[in-house]
Amino acid sequence: MSQPRVPGGDENTLELPCGQTIASGELDLGMREFECDCGETHAVVMDVHPPERFLPDFLVEVLREAIETTSEEMPEFDTPHLLGVVLEEFPEAVVAYDASENADVGYAMAWVTEFDSRRLHEIVVELVVELMEHAVSHADDDEALSAFEQEMVEFDVTEFVDQYRAERDLKAEDPYA
Repeated sequence: MSQPRVPGGDENTLELPCGQTIASGELDLGMREFECDCGETHAVVMDVHPPERFLPDFLVEVLREAIETTSEEMPEFDTPHLLGVVLEEFPEAVVAYDASENADVGYAMAWVTEFDSRRLHEIVVELVVELMEHAVSHADDDEALSAFEQEMVEFDVTEFVDQYRAERDLKAEDPYA
């Protein structure tokens, strides 16, 4: 996983993708976005946020059943895996912060992106669709691959994210949903 770009070596600060530096304590558990001094809004994701923030429950369950992890610390597919895929695809646009040694913040990992939370949501969905297509292509079932590809032609990521966010935001009792 990428290490944060920390100027001056201060363990409690992180440099955002835009170059601004913030204290790790400026990120709190309920935060989805960070209004930066650079004038942009950056998405914020923490390891304690469930993957259902981006994907429906049933899809998270399918991913957990289908994806084998190699980590003893994270034995099942979870938010760090989703953000790992985003980080791999956009290494310059995501900063990962390891706070596992900082008990004051309440999270072990945080990711801050150059994108706002809505754009990050779209990227996560797009990358999961790509992973699913890759998995289906290895099934040696041309009919299944053709059916999946046809479904994806009709799938509108923007519309899905709009509907999912509207539904998810109705669950005000769960700030991480």
